Amino acid sequence: MTQTTQATVTELQADLSALLQQLDGIILGKSHELRLALACMLARGHLLIEDMPGMGKTTLAHGLAAVLGLEFKRIQFTSDLLPADILGVSIYNQETERFRFHPGPVFTQLVLADEINRTTPKTQSALLEAMEERQISTEGETFKLPNPFFVIATQNPQQMLGTFPLPESQLDRFLMRISLGYPDREAERRLLKLHRRDEMLANLGPGIGDAKLLQLQNGVHAVHNSDALLDYAQDLIDATRSSVMFANGLSPRAGLALVNAARAWAMIDGRKMVLPEDIQAVAPAVMTHRLQPAADHVSETIESLVTRLLETVAIP
Repeated sequence: MTQTTQATVTELQADLSALLQQLDGIILGKSHELRLALACMLARGHLLIEDMPGMGKTTLAHGLAAVLGLEFKRIQFTSDLLPADILGVSIYNQETERFRFHPGPVFTQLVLADEINRTTPKTQSALLEAMEERQISTEGETFKLPNPFFVIATQNPQQMLGTFPLPESQLDRFLMRISLGYPDREAERRLLKLHRRDEMLANLGPGIGDAKLLQLQNGVHAVHNSDALLDYAQDLIDATRSSVMFANGLSPRAGLALVNAARAWAMIDGRKMVLPEDIQAVAPAVMTHRLQPAADHVSETIESLVTRLLETVAIP
C-alpha cells in the first residue's frame, strides 16, 4: 500500500468516525447497529429497520440524512396510500393542452418509507423499480431518480395489527435489515437526561455532501477481496442453498450485498482488504430477511439459524 493510498484511507476513516460520533449522540448505546446502517448506505444499499414503535427508527433515518447532507422526504405509509402518492401523477394543463408529470416524494436523495408494511402490496410494489434501477416508469415515460438515492424503510413486527408482510421480491432489494431493540440501562438513563431529540437532530453539524459521499462510496469499491475471502462468501451462500435448516437459499443479489457490505465494514475500520470477520459482522443483517426456516426448523428463529450457519462454515 502506497503512502498516498494509506493517507486517503486514514482520511476516509476519520470522516466515518466523525459521522458515527454524531449519530451516537442521538441513538444511544447502539454503536453496532449504527455502523451497520452507515455501511449499508456506503455500499449503495437500501435499509430496512424492523422494530417496535418508539425505538428510534425514524430518528435514525433523520440522523443519517442530516450527517450525510442528503435531501430528505418522509412518506407515511397507510392502508389507503396509492402508488401515485409515492411516484407522482400526470395532470392535464389546459394552457399547453398536454399532460405534465408532477413528481412524487420518491424524487429525493433519501426517502423514508415509514411503516411500509401498513400499506397494501400494490402500493408497496411501487418502490420496486425505484429501489433496483433508480428510476420510475409511468404512462410510457421513464424518469431518473436523483443520485445518490436511498430508501430507508421502517416496519413494525408482522404480528401487530394492520400490517401486510413485504413480498420476498421486495425484501431482497433491501441490502440490510436491522433492529435497534431496547437500550441498556445506562444508555436509557442518558436518553432520559437528554433534551428533545428533534432539537438535537436540527443541531447536527453540516452534512458531508454529495461529493464526499461519492468519494466514500468509491472508497468502498476499492476495498480488496482476496480469492480466499470470496471462497468463504461463496461457501456461506452455497450452504444456505443446501442446508436443511432453510426453506430457500440466498440469491446472487444477496451474494453481492454480502460482499459489498463487508467492504464497507472494512473501510469503516480503515482497512483496504476484507477479512472473514467483516463478512461475519454484516452477515446477519444481510441474510436474515432473505431466508426462511425449513419446515423442520420453524420453532427456531431465523437469527439463531444464521448464527449456527456462521459457526459451521469453515473460515479460510
